[in-house]
Amino acid sequence: MKSSIWKIYFLAIVSFLVGTSEYVISGILDKISDTLGISITSAGQLVTIFSIVYAICTPVFMALTAKIERQKLLVGALGIFVFANLLSFVLPGFGLFVLARVLMALGAGMVVVTALDIAAKIAPEGKKASSIATVVMGFTTSLIIGVPLGRMIATAFGWKSVFGFIAIIGLLAIFVLYRTIPRVKGDAPVPLSKQLALLKNRKVALGLSITFFWLGGYSIAYTYISPYLLKVAGLHEEVLSGVLLAFGVASLIGSKFGGYSTDRWGVSFTLIGGMLLHIVAFLLLSAAVALTSSWVIVAAVLVLWSFAAWSSGPTQQYNLIRIEPNYSGVMLGLNQSTMQLSMAAGAGIGGVAVDRISLSSISWFGTTWVTIAVMASLLLFSWIRQEAGKEGIRQEHALSD
Repeated sequence: MKSSIWKIYFLAIVSFLVGTSEYVISGILDKISDTLGISITSAGQLVTIFSIVYAICTPVFMALTAKIERQKLLVGALGIFVFANLLSFVLPGFGLFVLARVLMALGAGMVVVTALDIAAKIAPEGKKASSIATVVMGFTTSLIIGVPLGRMIATAFGWKSVFGFIAIIGLLAIFVLYRTIPRVKGDAPVPLSKQLALLKNRKVALGLSITFFWLGGYSIAYTYISPYLLKVAGLHEEVLSGVLLAFGVASLIGSKFGGYSTDRWGVSFTLIGGMLLHIVAFLLLSAAVALTSSWVIVAAVLVLWSFAAWSSGPTQQYNLIRIEPNYSGVMLGLNQSTMQLSMAAGAGIGGVAVDRISLSSISWFGTTWVTIAVMASLLLFSWIRQEAGKEGIRQEHALSD
């Protein structure tokens, strides 16, 4: 049991690398813009490009590699990811950096879905949700350490050096994965057409819409967090890394709390409660920026936002698995694709809001999207209760017969 837990935590470290490569863009957006001579919104679309490639290609590649033993697939995908980071470090210009980001997204999608699948399969009895939360924690830890550390490295050595460091750590991770992660059989091949057919299930479609609007609302604001804090909230460069660190710590606590709360109090309480708190945090952020010049108050609201937003992560992963338990790997893959599409949509809509309205408007757009996610959750849980009631009646009739 202890051995499995240690291995799950190492999978979380791998997801940390992937998360850092994706999220660090938001922490160094202004530096990329200045160095490459492009606008803030153009630099922000690096998030959109990564997310779209991740979303579209991940289910395709996971279907093609379904029979491959999971440890080998994880090592190979991480190799692609490391190579892409090396290209990001050495290739000049915006266009070539975009190409490296495309390759990075291809590897990243397979790494994350495979890591989640392995974690779910080797988890101790009764700890599946918590194990998934631990791997998701790797992503959130990239907010804690990866983004603020990336900001510091970019300030000291240039923003491209961030991807060089990720590549070096990734090479070490490949060696450890190969030696320690157990061999886990692949799933029975599920054609892509059948995976997409799951979307015809109204519960699956509605469940994925929760992911889309919850994380999309988060992405609208988070993609532009650095310029927002510098230009709208009036924070100084010297406190920005510390604020991002506090934001990240809160995301870690929120993610772990989400897994714990799901195991203890259930999906509906944790998911809806977390998203309602998410909405409150957005409203408080707008008020704090408008009414006070204290960076401490702004940082406190950011901590609340991060905790609330990431408490929904492991809960929603588990929520989708329970909808179609016989297709857990497929559901995780579809959810990862939806997450990336929502990140892309959020970055795109946030860019439009920044260009056409103002930087300060992004929190209001985020509030609207998360509110839609809450309504979708209420409808989904209503359907689940109705179907559970009908199944109970059928079982009673069967026993009476």
